[in-house]
Amino acid sequence: MITKKMFFKICSILVMLLSMNYSNAQNFDINLLRDINIHRNKSLDHAFETITNTAVPISIATPVLIYSVGLIKKDSLTKKQAIYIGETFLASAFVTIALKDIIKRNRPYVTYPEIEPHAVEGSYSMPSGHTSSVFATATALSIAYPKWYIIAPSFAWASAVGYSRMHLGVHYPTDVFVGAIIGSGSAYLTHKANKWLNKRKHN
Repeated sequence: MITKKMFFKICSILVMLLSMNYSNAQNFDINLLRDINIHRNKSLDHAFETITNTAVPISIATPVLIYSVGLIKKDSLTKKQAIYIGETFLASAFVTIALKDIIKRNRPYVTYPEIEPHAVEGSYSMPSGHTSSVFATATALSIAYPKWYIIAPSFAWASAVGYSRMHLGVHYPTDVFVGAIIGSGSAYLTHKANKWLNKRKHN
């Protein structure tokens, strides 16, 4: 049986281990960002700014265009797929905004002056909103239309946006990683939720 004293000892050891791991992870995080941002090819800044600026417009336009095609063709399945992709974008945005406000991580250039931001952002850093939205869209598209010619360019675009956030010095690598997980997870969970609701509707 675990006594109260043993319990507190175990908790203390776990906290110490987690602190050590966090410290190592933080060092890895900023060192990787320094390699990407400080040693970047500055002639590519404009290209990466263009890529990063496609995140929200494409994420919004994709379900709108697919729904429009569904309306024109009077195809209810296409309209359902469009609604699913739109739901995924909204779910990922909601989770991202909530986590930013909970975690309240400063942008890397605030904590580390050597990081050169291409633009100063107004919100918190963790997770990356651009990355979560593009990975939500890419994953939802891949689930809705599981063809290689949809999957490959979708994830190539999403990865380019994620990388652009580090190149431009506005996000840590872990911000981008967590953003990608939130986006992909939102798409998967929304898909599962829709399947469950449809099954209940037909029972």
